[in-house]
Amino acid sequence: MANNEQNIPLDTATFIRIRKWYLLALAAIALTVIIAQVLIQLHLKAQSGDSELINIAGRQRAFSQKLTKETLLLKELNNPEDKKMVLSEIEKTLAVWKVSHVGLHLGDASFNLPYEDDPKVQALFKKLDPHHSAMVSAVEHVLATHKQDISASVQQNDIDALLNNERSFLNLMDQIVNEYDARSNEQLQKLKQKEYWLLAFSLLILLLEIFVIFRPLSIQIKNTIGHLIGKDEESKGQLEKIQNLYDEKERSLKELQELNFVIDNAALFASIRKDGSIVFISKKFLDLLGLETTPVNKPISEILTTEEGQQSYLKEVLKINRKNVIRTEELQVVNAKDTNLWLDMSIVPMHQSSLEQDILILCSDITERKENQLKVQQLTKQNFEERMQQKKLQASQIVEGQEEERKRIAKDIHDGIGQMLTALKFNIESIDIEDQAKTGEKIAYLKGLTSDLIKGVRTATFNLTPPELSDHGIFPAIHKMTTELSKLTGKTVLFKNKTDANIRFDSLAETNIYRVTQEAVNNAIKYAEANYILVTLNYSYPILSVVIDDDGKGFDDSILGKLPKNSSEGGMGLFFMKERIDYINGRLFINSELGKGTRVTINYKTEENKIANGTE
Repeated sequence: MANNEQNIPLDTATFIRIRKWYLLALAAIALTVIIAQVLIQLHLKAQSGDSELINIAGRQRAFSQKLTKETLLLKELNNPEDKKMVLSEIEKTLAVWKVSHVGLHLGDASFNLPYEDDPKVQALFKKLDPHHSAMVSAVEHVLATHKQDISASVQQNDIDALLNNERSFLNLMDQIVNEYDARSNEQLQKLKQKEYWLLAFSLLILLLEIFVIFRPLSIQIKNTIGHLIGKDEESKGQLEKIQNLYDEKERSLKELQELNFVIDNAALFASIRKDGSIVFISKKFLDLLGLETTPVNKPISEILTTEEGQQSYLKEVLKINRKNVIRTEELQVVNAKDTNLWLDMSIVPMHQSSLEQDILILCSDITERKENQLKVQQLTKQNFEERMQQKKLQASQIVEGQEEERKRIAKDIHDGIGQMLTALKFNIESIDIEDQAKTGEKIAYLKGLTSDLIKGVRTATFNLTPPELSDHGIFPAIHKMTTELSKLTGKTVLFKNKTDANIRFDSLAETNIYRVTQEAVNNAIKYAEANYILVTLNYSYPILSVVIDDDGKGFDDSILGKLPKNSSEGGMGLFFMKERIDYINGRLFINSELGKGTRVTINYKTEENKIANGTE
C-alpha cells in the first residue's frame, strides 16, 4: 500500500487530497442549505392559506354592506325587470356570504380554509353568529316574499333587521380580521427567528471550514508550489541545452512547417518550371481537370482553365518572383469538361538557393464551399424578402384594425349618443307647458334618457386612454377600469392585486399591457357573455403577470394559430393582442374551452433600469 502511494505523481496526489477536502466542505454547506430550505418550506406551507383566509374574511364585510344596499335599492324599485335583476344579484351574494361564513368558522376545502380552532376567533364567531343569522333570515324573507309576488314591497322589519345588525357584524368581522393578521404576524416572527438561527449556524460552519479545511489546504498548496519552484530551477539547465538544439533546427523546421501546412490542406498538387511548363501533376489533379494524360511542356495556365481571361491572369501570377514567400489565391476555373470549379491555390517557391527556381502548385477544391456560400446568400435574401412581406401584411392589418376601431367608435356615438340626443331634442320640443300631466311624464322620461346619455358618453370616453395610466401607472389604471366596467355593464368585474407597492414600468409597456387587458375584459363581456370576470396582477422581479379569468361560454382555441385575412372574419382582436405583446417582447397565453370559460395570461419581463417604485 505504501509503495502504491509513493508511485502516485505529486500533482495527482495533491489533487486527490484537495478534492476530498473540497467535497467535504461543499457537502457541509449543501447540507446546511437543504436543512434551511426544508424548515422554511414547512413553515411557509403552514402559512400558505393565511392570505386567502384574510381576503375572504375582509370580503365578508363588503358582502354584508352589499346585501344591505341592494335590499334598500330593491325597496325603491318599481319596474319588475329591475327587481328581478336586483333579486338575482342578492341571491348570488347571499349564497357566497353564507358559504364563506361557514367556511371561515368550520373550514371549507373548496376555499382552502382550515378548521378554525383558535379560542379567541371561536369566541368572536360565537358573538357574530346571531347577527349573521338575523341578517340571513331577513334577506331570505325578502327573497321568499318576492318569489311569491314580484311586485311586493320590502317590509320595514326586514330592513330594520339588516340595519340594526350590520354595524355589529362589521365590528366583529374587523376584530376577526385583526386576529387573523396578528396570528399571521406572530408566525412570521417565528419564521424570522428560525432564519436567524440558520444563518448563524451557516456562518459557524463557514468559519469551521476556513480554519479546519481551507487554511490547512492553503498551507499545503503553498508547500507544493515551493517544491515545484525548486524542481523548476533544476530543469532550467536542461532547457538551455534543448533551446540550443532547437535554434539549430529552427530554420529547416520553419520551411517544413510552411510546406506541411499547405500539403495537409491540399489533395491536389503539381510541379512547374519557372517558365510555367509542367514537370509533374498528380493523378487526382488530372481527374479534377478532366484530363486523362499529363500534358508535356504545356503551360499550367492552359491546363487549369479553358477560359482565356483566366489563363492570362494565371500567367501574370506565376511570373511574379518572390523569394521565401508562399502566395495563396482563390481562383475560378473552367476545366476540359466545361465545368466551373473553385480552387484554393498555394504557389510555393522551391530550391531557393538557386537562381533557377521550380514552383510547387498545391490546390484544394473549394467548389462546394463556394456554392454553399452562394446558396446561403440567396436564402438570406429570400428570407429577408419574406420577412419584409410579412411585416407589410401585418402593417396593413394593423391599419385596417385601426380604421375598424374608428368606425366602431363613430358607430357607437352615432347609434347610441346621437340617437339619444335626437330623441332628447324632439321630446324637449314637444313639451306643452299647458298640459301639466303630460309635461310631468315627459320630464320624467327626459331624466331617464339623460341618464342613459350620460352612461353612453362615459362608456365611449372610457375606451380612450384613462388619465390614471399616465399619472399613476398600470396598477391603478386596471383597477379603475374593472370598477368602471362593473358599474357600466352590471357584470361582476373584480380586481385582485397581489403586489404591495405600486410599481411603474416603461410607459410603452404599460400602455400595451393596459390595452390587451382591456381587450380581454371587453371580449369576455361582449362575446363570451361572462357574468364573473377576475383580473389578477402579480409582480415578482423580473416578471409582471396579468391574468384575466371569466366564466363565459369559451371558444375553440384552434383559431389562435390562424391569421385572419380581414376583420370581417373575426379574430382580429386576438391578433392585435398578440401583436401588442410581441411589440414589447412579452408573452401571451390564451386557454379556452367551450362552456368552461377563458383564461388570458400576460407575462412581461421587466428591465431593472425601466422600473421605479411609486405610490398610487
